[in-house]
Amino acid sequence: MTREPSFVMAGPEGVVVAEGVQTAFPHIADARAALASHSTPMVVGALPFDVAAPAALLRPQSVRFTDALPAWPLRELAATRIAEMTPDADEHRRRIAAALERLRDPAGGLQKVVLARALRLAADGPLDARTVLHRLAADDVQATKYLVDLSAAGDGYSGAALIGASPELLVARQGLQVTCRPFAGSAPRHRDPDADAASGAALADSAKNRHEHQLVVEALRDALDPLCTDLQVAEHPQLTKTAAVWHLYTPISGRLREKSTTALDLAVALHPTPAVGGSPTDRAVALIDEIEGDRGFYAGTVGWCDQRGDGRWVVSIRCAQLSADRRTAVAHSGGGIVAESDPDDEVDETTTKFKTILSALGVAP
Repeated sequence: MTREPSFVMAGPEGVVVAEGVQTAFPHIADARAALASHSTPMVVGALPFDVAAPAALLRPQSVRFTDALPAWPLRELAATRIAEMTPDADEHRRRIAAALERLRDPAGGLQKVVLARALRLAADGPLDARTVLHRLAADDVQATKYLVDLSAAGDGYSGAALIGASPELLVARQGLQVTCRPFAGSAPRHRDPDADAASGAALADSAKNRHEHQLVVEALRDALDPLCTDLQVAEHPQLTKTAAVWHLYTPISGRLREKSTTALDLAVALHPTPAVGGSPTDRAVALIDEIEGDRGFYAGTVGWCDQRGDGRWVVSIRCAQLSADRRTAVAHSGGGIVAESDPDDEVDETTTKFKTILSALGVAP
């Protein structure tokens, strides 16, 4: 059995496959310094939700850019089941109710907070990550599929891996051109075409979802304004879809003021956006830490940056962290809570968002 690659990122724009680890960078500043000094041709990996925590960034031994995922030998996946929900649906409703009290307090200043819950999954045998990656790719061509060796983050992460299929581009840089595609606001897909179209149309017309989305767009505009000129932000959000979920997104583009600003620099400047944290960011993140605790690499960002500064980073959602023995996994799913949110709807939203990774792992709904 060949070893898993240390990093894979695959989407409509192409595939990056990295093998081995030449240098690990648990500290983001060290990775940025290595790129700035041109001593490292490329850095790949993941940033955690809390950027003060150790990162899983690395200089690989080799990298190749291709048009398609490698033709790895695929294996039948071991039977996998949900062993535990943290929290269960009732506790998640109670957490949302507690957050709504904060959001509806005019003196609190909180406008949005993203709350997530987790599923612990248990498999009867080792899960082959490359097979899961191919299953994610087959389910959703447009999403960015990713696999990251998390060992560089140190204690507790040795041999672990993050795998998922993100619909959301955090930031891409090519030359001086910067592109973002923030998401916020979602609705479930349906098998029936009429019901599916109605679900998308209702999302586009939802005042609650448009409000939630606008908070994200405004935060990205504010973060990019000092870094970019000719900032172009679409006037209205657009609809897009994955296999399981409708989303609202807004295309954003600009040109860098300083050529020295790398894709990794941009990712650090933008993360976490209100799409995964909340607004204002500091208050929302503090509440998440109080209610949920450490998220690890869920709702962080995954990507690459080369010594020219070019690169691509996506938001690490629709994912699971695989244990070192590949016999267990932890999947997360979250939703943005604003003052108009309904706890039952929010629980349903997390259930819908789990479908992407559960389907790829072969977990029965």
